[in-house]
Amino acid sequence: MDSPMSNLHFRLLFFGYKIRDLLESRESILAEVNIAPGYHVLDFGCGPGSYILPLTTMVGESGKIYALDIHPLAVESVNKMIKEKSLTNVKTILSGLDTHLPDECIDVILLYDIYHSFRNPDAILHELHRVLTPEGILSFSDHHLQENEIITSLTGKEIFTLLKKGKKTYTFKKV
Repeated sequence: MDSPMSNLHFRLLFFGYKIRDLLESRESILAEVNIAPGYHVLDFGCGPGSYILPLTTMVGESGKIYALDIHPLAVESVNKMIKEKSLTNVKTILSGLDTHLPDECIDVILLYDIYHSFRNPDAILHELHRVLTPEGILSFSDHHLQENEIITSLTGKEIFTLLKKGKKTYTFKKV
């Protein structure tokens, strides 16, 4: 299991995300994912929750969002957002690996800018594979990795295959 970064590092990262989100909306990235009303989405490594509000609009009242992070301040940030915005379809999970979700219950997994920091990426990929529905997709982005590293890392264990490459994300499906 990975360990969370220091609180200071997280707060600096959080500030950086705020600036990033002003420069480029999260909606522009999520547009590549084709999330529909009623979908169940797992934001694995949700950080301070930059994708949560756009996701709530996309999945609608009948959908569900699970915001998972290993850092308590990340979960605290999303919980604060849930309370302030009265979000009823968002649940937080404090974990570095185990989602505590049933098998094949997630339609879309977001794995954005976190993969490079995993100590045991294979275990995480197996957990994501377990919770993803047979028709579900894994949307991936990590600006720390080159394209060949991304594709090899996610397809190398033969549990995911590349479905398409977008401008900002890679979309994988279960094998």
